[in-house]
Amino acid sequence: MRIIVADDHSLFRDGLVSLLEAAGHEVVGQAGDGEAAVEAVHRLRPELLLLDISMPGLDGLQALRKVRSQHPEVAVVMLTVSDDDASLFEALRGGAQGYLLKSLDAAEFLAMIDGIARGEAALSRKTAARVIDGLAHPEETAGAHARLTERELELLGYVARGLSNKAIAREMSISENTVKYYMKNVLQKLGAQNRTEAVAYALQTGLVSSKPAARPYPRG
Repeated sequence: MRIIVADDHSLFRDGLVSLLEAAGHEVVGQAGDGEAAVEAVHRLRPELLLLDISMPGLDGLQALRKVRSQHPEVAVVMLTVSDDDASLFEALRGGAQGYLLKSLDAAEFLAMIDGIARGEAALSRKTAARVIDGLAHPEETAGAHARLTERELELLGYVARGLSNKAIAREMSISENTVKYYMKNVLQKLGAQNRTEAVAYALQTGLVSSKPAARPYPRG
């Protein structure tokens, strides 16, 4: 299988490349950040992209969305050290064909990669069980995915109504810098690239309402 490995830790990346090549796979390229990964996929047209979820600049989830929109034929498997529900479900929603912890042993990892060629999802049994549980309890999955505090929900409500950072700061009695800090957290938790995408998701899932209100969410 033709593979690109994208990870910002060169020591881990080199070890993974050696493991894959020893197993008979062809590693056609490497990348140390999300932008380089997207460019490498466009240039080298691999069958599989192994993509670290946490990288500087364009992170793994953002790179995933770009690759899946531009090259849907390329399978993408996320690599992570974090066993986090929010990232897991965001990756699967973004079109990832797998989600593997870096703590997997070599034999299990290679078995998962071989399964990709057969059209299987690269998920450990534990991760697959979490996905099934999430499908069985979608309301709990949504809560785990968002994990927004009451203050972050309050801010998102004001953003949905079109208020500027200055106006939001006045409504919430906080500084504009604090507004920006809350907004950054909201984007990360929702896996959104910008305010518009965050609001669209929040309105679609019922996290917030765009109807005017003095205070759409109570303070904690």
